[in-house]
Amino acid sequence: MLRVGIFGTGHLGKFHLNNWKEIEGTEIVGFYDPNDATADVVAAEHGIRRYPTEDALIDACDLIDVVSPTNWHFATCAAAIRKGRHVFVEKPMAHTMEEGRQLVQLVQESNVKLQVGHVERFNPAFMALDKERLAPMFIEVHRLAQFNPRGTEVSVILDLMIHDIDIVLSMVKSDVKSLSASGVAVLTDTPDIANVRIEFNNGCVANLTSSRISLKKMRKMRLFQKDAYISVDFLDKKTEVIRLLDEAPSEAAMSFPIEVPGGGTRTLSIQNPQVEGGNAIRAELQAFVDAIRNNTRTVVNEIDGFRAMEVAHQILQKIHANLSTS
Repeated sequence: MLRVGIFGTGHLGKFHLNNWKEIEGTEIVGFYDPNDATADVVAAEHGIRRYPTEDALIDACDLIDVVSPTNWHFATCAAAIRKGRHVFVEKPMAHTMEEGRQLVQLVQESNVKLQVGHVERFNPAFMALDKERLAPMFIEVHRLAQFNPRGTEVSVILDLMIHDIDIVLSMVKSDVKSLSASGVAVLTDTPDIANVRIEFNNGCVANLTSSRISLKKMRKMRLFQKDAYISVDFLDKKTEVIRLLDEAPSEAAMSFPIEVPGGGTRTLSIQNPQVEGGNAIRAELQAFVDAIRNNTRTVVNEIDGFRAMEVAHQILQKIHANLSTS
């Protein structure tokens, strides 16, 4: 039985708490939250123990789940790793790049597993592409949200866009060559809307737009690669794959012939991979537990989390530089 300690029981922390209850072979031993009002409600509603200090909870656990504000992540994670505890930490994994570097070093010098909570990796619409060969050369992403004061202590880059940065980096097997970015702080003191263009050494280009001041929600990603167009709707959980083939596919799909430049015809195939129902948070926590039990690599490890942070901070620097010269 793996003993679990939860650090932070705010809005997202409560979702984690409920999902841990459904994961077989784990037991929530308690939680730590410095907010008395929040802690009293959680203890009463869920019947779990509130620990008086972080160290006391770490000592009682086999693994910790850090769902606290980002500026608390490093101290909690570092203390747990030094005591040999496995760590699940929400994105971004740390508040500063130096903190991120230190966490990477601590994990690699220890015998523990660390997974970063980039939950969109476990979105059923994205997971439906598991069997597809993804080699995009152009990527277009829109992640738009309605304004919510919760989470505005950080920019839209670290709040929303970092999800897409992580997914793009996981698909494009190449280093970042250059990036350009622009952003505007509309309702808060940090960028609320931003557009980013990332160019990779292999020629792939990704355009990412994120906003937390939109009238409607949107979470869509479009991938363009040789002979294929792939659309992923993270919000409505829909996936579409359109391919240009030399002959009609044998599997069930909508297809029809089209004329191509230079003469002749090819087959346009339209498929909608089956999107399984599922809870992405529960899936990522289960994957973390499986990595511990099987001693395998976590799906989103410390290097993945650090790379996403690194690109996000480069974007913030570009935006800051542009604003300083405007």
